[in-house]
Amino acid sequence: MLISSILILAIAAGGFALTYLIENEEPFLWRVAAGNVIGSAIFGTTTFLLAMFAGLNAATVIAAMVIVLIPIVLLKSEDRRKIFRHDWAKAKGKMQGASVVKALRLLYYVGFLLLFVFFFDRTMIETDQGIFTGGSNNLGDLPFHLGAIFSFTDGANFPPQNPSFAGAKFSYPFIADLITAAFMKFGVGVKDAMLVQNVAWAFSLLVILERFVLKLTNDRLASKIAPALLFLSGGLGFIWFFGDFGAQAKGFSEFIWHIPKDYTIGQDFRWGNSLITLFMTQRSLLLGMPLTLIILQKLWESFCDTETRRHGDAEKRIAESPRHRVTASVFAGSIAGLLPLIHLHSLVVLFVVTAFLFFLRIEKWREWVGFGIGVCVLAIPQLAWSISRSATETTKFFEWHFGWDSGDANFLWFWIKNTGIFIPVIAIGIYMFFSTQRRGDAEEGESTKEKEKDKSSDSSLIPLPSSLLLFYLPFVFLFLISNVAKLAPWEWDNIKVLIYWFVGSIPFVAFAVSWMWRKSSALKIVAASCFLVLVFSGALDVWRTASGQIKNGVFDADGVLVAERIKRSTPLKALFLNAPTYNSAVVLSGRQSLMRYPGHLGSHGIDYGARERDVKSIYSGGSNADELMRKYGIEYVLISPEERNSVAANEQFFRKFPVVAEAGQYKVYKVK
Repeated sequence: MLISSILILAIAAGGFALTYLIENEEPFLWRVAAGNVIGSAIFGTTTFLLAMFAGLNAATVIAAMVIVLIPIVLLKSEDRRKIFRHDWAKAKGKMQGASVVKALRLLYYVGFLLLFVFFFDRTMIETDQGIFTGGSNNLGDLPFHLGAIFSFTDGANFPPQNPSFAGAKFSYPFIADLITAAFMKFGVGVKDAMLVQNVAWAFSLLVILERFVLKLTNDRLASKIAPALLFLSGGLGFIWFFGDFGAQAKGFSEFIWHIPKDYTIGQDFRWGNSLITLFMTQRSLLLGMPLTLIILQKLWESFCDTETRRHGDAEKRIAESPRHRVTASVFAGSIAGLLPLIHLHSLVVLFVVTAFLFFLRIEKWREWVGFGIGVCVLAIPQLAWSISRSATETTKFFEWHFGWDSGDANFLWFWIKNTGIFIPVIAIGIYMFFSTQRRGDAEEGESTKEKEKDKSSDSSLIPLPSSLLLFYLPFVFLFLISNVAKLAPWEWDNIKVLIYWFVGSIPFVAFAVSWMWRKSSALKIVAASCFLVLVFSGALDVWRTASGQIKNGVFDADGVLVAERIKRSTPLKALFLNAPTYNSAVVLSGRQSLMRYPGHLGSHGIDYGARERDVKSIYSGGSNADELMRKYGIEYVLISPEERNSVAANEQFFRKFPVVAEAGQYKVYKVK
């Protein structure tokens, strides 16, 4: 874990220097967080490009690391060094001395950091009995990501082919998994590499979201509330929780340590807590979202720059020439251009937001065009590469479909049940924001001393309420389009877009809770109650995971052992036949499979039907089995309990071939 931590800090150092090209005035912690995700994006993409020519090895990873660190030379500029010294001095000032405010601030960040450590530690559990996961929704996603990671480290998968569907381009955004694979080339274990990266990216998202909300609302308390609303998101599931508690005989303390199910996702709920259903299972989003929020913050600053209102004696503006703003927009666009292989849905969200902003502030066309040029230069080549020879059918990614994943449920009740009071509080927040005309209302309760010490609150750019509402329009559009159409073959995957509506709405919700908390003693009770209702269900699910109450088996001990033997006895690019399941032992070997889990393939727009029929035909040992194996170029066949149960493997047929690896009930036959 120490090596992983050193590597992530080195990556963050290079990205940290690049933040001075995007923003002139940001706190030191934000620069570290932004530097982490920007550096990770550049490191992953650079590693991919180098590995395409030289393979993934220690030399290519070191070269990528050197390239990521090059931006540090930007700090040789006297102007940037002056800003850096100013940022560092302010950061030290916040840590020096003792006060209740500083203690609470430290407790806030340490609390979230510990939460992320305990939570993501449950992503992958290695024991003598095999590999498990402590995430209720991670049973299929963990082996998918492990399959990608091991295909890079042990399968020489460059240029990347889909390890779950041999012969097709690996068009799934794989950079997050490639970064893990790169760390492993320094001797880091896969669990430790994923844990350090997940915690670092999640903490960066916390800091970046906090800053994003502060920029939009100019309300420091709202910015502190915002991360809890995201990471502990949920609906009315806590009502079901108390119902389940009342229906059994255990005491509350015992019941809370043995919670029977999740209360944000399952038979009754479809929204799902963000940590449970997205950030643990979809590592691409965990890297893509903070990167996207950095860009959204920059777009917001450009958007509201012409519509600010004066506060106090004077309006403080960051002195930027039009040319500098356009240059910064081009660079921000370049960062966004890295998203196709990191998280494509995030790029789609940015496209929608930018399109709206362009027409709403067409006088800023130079900055919008500069941003678009920056995006296109890097995004178009990646998109062209991923689309060519891909098995994904793009026509499956749009279809009119009302109600997202509500099924036959009443549409309004579905959203109330799944998000609780979140949507009504959005409306309250919008009303409160418009009705609050004085800065004192927005910063009531903050001491004069803190105001003087923290000049980084960007109170210089206080937007008119109309600016924030217009900026919110594209997020409303994302909600509407996700409720009238499928944006992926599996309708639930609309969550990858809906989560950005949720994040875009958080500033209003956090502002409403903050405003009520400061307004009066009576409203403090209302604010606390609203906050509790907003996070209770999500907190239950996160607690259930972080406290170790879930332990689902993914690979048994024999599966892990036979995977190691496969590595030693088969070529790196060997093609395997295995049952179409998510947890085949082949996953851990890094070798290619003719076909794996249909659920993953279908959700990625791959038509797997004909191949699935052929897999079953081969395992049956029928008259055309040998011909089909020659057709696909299959070299090895796995027979395990899964093949015996799910595809009725005819072991007698395969006994004519030599066994090259076995462990327990697992056998690998060499058929070519």
